Amino acid sequence: MSVSERRTCRVVEQVRSTQRYQARTRDDEGQLVAAMLKLVGAHPRYGYRRVWALLRTEGWRVNRKRIWRLWKKEGLKVPSRQHKKRRMGSSGNGIVRRRASGMNDVWAWDFVYDRTEDGRSLKWLSVVDEYTRECLALEVGRKMRSGEVIDTLIELVSVRGVPGHVRSDNGPEFVAEAIRAWLEVAKVKTLYIEPGSPWENGYAESFNGKLRDELLNVELFTSLNEARVLGVNWRLDYNHRRPHSALDYQTPAAFAAWCVKKQKAGDAAGGERCSPPEDTEPNEAVSSVAEELVKLS
Repeated sequence: MSVSERRTCRVVEQVRSTQRYQARTRDDEGQLVAAMLKLVGAHPRYGYRRVWALLRTEGWRVNRKRIWRLWKKEGLKVPSRQHKKRRMGSSGNGIVRRRASGMNDVWAWDFVYDRTEDGRSLKWLSVVDEYTRECLALEVGRKMRSGEVIDTLIELVSVRGVPGHVRSDNGPEFVAEAIRAWLEVAKVKTLYIEPGSPWENGYAESFNGKLRDELLNVELFTSLNEARVLGVNWRLDYNHRRPHSALDYQTPAAFAAWCVKKQKAGDAAGGERCSPPEDTEPNEAVSSVAEELVKLS
């Protein structure tokens, strides 16, 4: 504004000496910063106070305020604590890229939570065959430890045979070392979906939605035993009496029975969908393979 420094400082009430001050860098500042960065690299969880103490131990005659100034100048900060996470999944294991090619190829399992009338927790374990849409297991307990999950798998394998794969999220129940060790011994491959992507386990999520809508939101469980009885009844009704829209409104058990019948006859080929002939009534299809239905249940 073409005015003198004296007048400008008087107007803004600023001391003139502050306008003429020139910061001076000490000769040892470069070496001090290098020593500080070396300590930060070796101890990334240390703050500036601990680094200052280590510098003093190394013989640097420096106060804490100077270390703080250099710390901020270099943009240093202690990173927030990171909890160790098991990120074992990938999108390649989702239902879009890895579809079930046949019966017992992929089982999807998941947990659903609810409560009894007294407010105590209920933990439901569901296992679904993605190809036939059957609910293979629907277990409930106050807690569901890895040993109980393994017992359920052993029972299913003894009836259905060993599946090719099991699909799940990265929940602690599914990545437990005991379960992973058992699956490895049984030669069952795991399909862990991408963390935070429940849609990649869509068959399990779809089943859980039906379970909650048709059972958990309808019934008021007064005890654990009542939940178990109602769960068994609902599973049998889901498999044997409830038409499934994805199976052309056949029941999952009827569809699975036809797959078994065709496999025994040698007519089933690869991932070709097995379905009853168009001129066959659903009731006739179920009655003609009653023996297979009993085995699958």
